Amino acid sequence: MSVHYRVGMRFYDALSGERCVYRSGRERGVRLLGLRAGDTVVDLGCGTGLSFALLVDAVGPNGRVIGVDASDAMLKVARRRVAKKGWSTVSLVNADALHVTGDDLPAGRVDAVFSSYALSVMADPVGAMERAVSLVKRGGRMGIVDMQRPTGMARVFTPFALAATAAGGADIDAHPWEWLKLHATDLSEDTRRGGHIVAAAGTLS
Repeated sequence: MSVHYRVGMRFYDALSGERCVYRSGRERGVRLLGLRAGDTVVDLGCGTGLSFALLVDAVGPNGRVIGVDASDAMLKVARRRVAKKGWSTVSLVNADALHVTGDDLPAGRVDAVFSSYALSVMADPVGAMERAVSLVKRGGRMGIVDMQRPTGMARVFTPFALAATAAGGADIDAHPWEWLKLHATDLSEDTRRGGHIVAAAGTLS
């Protein structure tokens, strides 16, 4: 993790453009994932827990949300968020996405994996997704929300998109959802913010 990423952790949520730009992608991604009441879902690369509220609402009081992240600093913020909201169904695991196993999770294999704006930050997003498959039950689902260069008329905003992703240490050209297209069925895909945000979800084959 870069030094500027660690130093800015305290202000990460405020400076990430979550409310004005990126929350809409999380919301669409969770809807496409199609979680059901009672499901257990892993939030892979959960960061500070910005997706937790959406996931908790989706799985209900009998479901579970397991946030996985390799950053102690991110999980510290996530832990405060969970405590403040009183989310008893949320647990946190400090683990690298490339090496996490079912033994690391309090629930073993899960119903779904969700990852938002995290895979494009990882050095090996394909390896992380391949590892995530091993966490999911047969017939489970995966949802990805991430970024690309704006499309169509919104291309004029490309410099801003590049600056935002660079500030977060993300590779805007990683396109992790392309892997999902090759390894999932019943795939649903949508875009937000002039094509800058892509949300995709499908059943793992």
